Amino acid sequence: MKKIFQILSIAVLTLGWSCNDDDFLNRPPTGQLSEEQIWTDEGQVLSVLGDLYNRYVDQSTFKTIRVGDVDVPGWTTVGEFNEAFWSEAGRYNNFQNSGWGFGSWAHWDYAYIREMNLFIQKCTAAEKLSPAVRERYLAEARFLRASYYFELVKRMGGVPLILEPMVYDYSGDPSYLQHPRAKESEIYDFIIKEAEEIKDKLPATPGEKSRATQAAALAMEVRAALYAGSIAKYGTNTPAVSLPGGEVGIPATMANGYYTKALTAAKEIISGKAGTYALYTKKPDLAENFASIFYDKANNSEVIFVEDFKLQSGKVHYFTGWNQPRYGAEEEEGGRINPSLQFVEAFEKLDNTFAPIPTTNANGTPIYYNDQTDIFAGRDARLAGTVILPGTTFKSRKVDIWAGYQLGNGTIISGDDRGAQKTLPGKTVPEQVVGFDGPIDGFEFTAQTGFYLRKYLDPVLGSGQRGVNSEVWLVRYRYAEVLLNAAEAAFELGQAAEAAGYMNQVRARAGLVTPLKASELNFDRFVHERRVEFAFEGHLLYDMKRWRIAHLIQDGNAITAAEVSKDLGKATKRNTQPWGLWSYKIYDPGSANNGKWIFKQVKLSRVTGADRFQLGNYYSYIDDAIISNNPKLVRNPNQ
Repeated sequence: MKKIFQILSIAVLTLGWSCNDDDFLNRPPTGQLSEEQIWTDEGQVLSVLGDLYNRYVDQSTFKTIRVGDVDVPGWTTVGEFNEAFWSEAGRYNNFQNSGWGFGSWAHWDYAYIREMNLFIQKCTAAEKLSPAVRERYLAEARFLRASYYFELVKRMGGVPLILEPMVYDYSGDPSYLQHPRAKESEIYDFIIKEAEEIKDKLPATPGEKSRATQAAALAMEVRAALYAGSIAKYGTNTPAVSLPGGEVGIPATMANGYYTKALTAAKEIISGKAGTYALYTKKPDLAENFASIFYDKANNSEVIFVEDFKLQSGKVHYFTGWNQPRYGAEEEEGGRINPSLQFVEAFEKLDNTFAPIPTTNANGTPIYYNDQTDIFAGRDARLAGTVILPGTTFKSRKVDIWAGYQLGNGTIISGDDRGAQKTLPGKTVPEQVVGFDGPIDGFEFTAQTGFYLRKYLDPVLGSGQRGVNSEVWLVRYRYAEVLLNAAEAAFELGQAAEAAGYMNQVRARAGLVTPLKASELNFDRFVHERRVEFAFEGHLLYDMKRWRIAHLIQDGNAITAAEVSKDLGKATKRNTQPWGLWSYKIYDPGSANNGKWIFKQVKLSRVTGADRFQLGNYYSYIDDAIISNNPKLVRNPNQ
């Protein structure tokens, strides 16, 4: 997408010199385009629209973002909420505090809304554009505006709904520019209505991924309606999270109406009305197939709408460099997002049951494995498609994740540096006693939990090199979400058999080929399925919020070793601290177990806090300066 560039005019100022040439002084500037030049040229209008696309707001992003007065790398928005530990020394404090401030996740950019309103106003009046082009541009701008209002309502609740560019009359009284907050339901209604009105004005072209299409508008509608229905239904569990004017909270009586709209819109995509989409199933290795959804741009049938990147275009990102295995990496760095043991254990077995990663026998003795990967066998393929497990490969190199040797008497021999060497008992020559990828407690940029992130990493050589970077896209909407959203909406409407049909399609792609029966579906199942399917894609926070379970999962209490593997598959399983799983190689010459592997749960020393999600975190704090400028705004509850 092109950006519009404005070239600054050069003003020549010479002391003591003047010019009386009226023609010269009245010449139009040559370094900038006039309004007429822009709105009569399709390419220039597209450039303006492209700038609006580039400002689209995501919860998770690859780009550096501004938080207050600090620039924060985008990878931190991907691995939040104790699904992972951040293996970077400067960010250990995130695991040493007690939760989040009320201002977390806040957004309030009415300058962006004004520019979208101005675009819609001027494009509507741009009669020299062809009718078809103008109609598409307007639909795209309305899609972007609705998308941003969706982002606002998820974070802030009801906000002022401004659909026309406001103009100050310099009267000294700005009160007519001050608008109260709309009801939360009214913002959701607006998003749904906009999607319905623009969908047929957008192209039904599955090959278009970075611009709005019919499917993108419908996918937005499905998600928004599902969120609104959930807030209406589950908001009854947190009556304190509401405001009497409806700015926060949606009446329970509206739930089924929203669920019905979500299911209806989802069926339009599923039926092929908006173009043909399907789950990505191009590769026989199911784990690699799942990982490929996020980097394979060639005829990807699943992806609906993305933020795209392109090598040598000026728009690339360093997400792979930040997070790939450090050992052998192009820049010898990476490893920042370390998935937690609790996240790894969330992936069920292929028989549809939940079970801990088995490290010990019933009598407490360790289980010995011939290969590091054996302990993860027989699990949902999305595990290895999302997490780089010890003993697996990335970029054709085997990751070197192991914590040390354990001797026959239980003594551990390890090191405090990557690939450290020591002399084992009975030997005379030092040899490696810990992995080049760790884990070493407190050693940044290594797999401190025993795991690296796989999702969104670019397997192309050079993608972790500064100056080259990656063009992997950021997926905003994909077909698997449409199916799971349809499943959830159908379930909430009492249509369990239909819900099971949608959910089982997604599960079968992950190797879970025994279909779930309608009678086996429950709330826990939907929470689990979304957690493992959409991990690190920016859904988790808003799922926890809309279901009103965030304060139960993040309750501020530490996780004990006994609790790590407790309540697997339960929607409200506590998750306040990330734990790890370290593998050790047995050194016991003469023993049948010599050379085999054992695993141990580990709580990292840098994890000293326990996150608490307060009721005041369900809706972000509206800044005092915003309230001061507009006294008609009411504050969010519990803050």
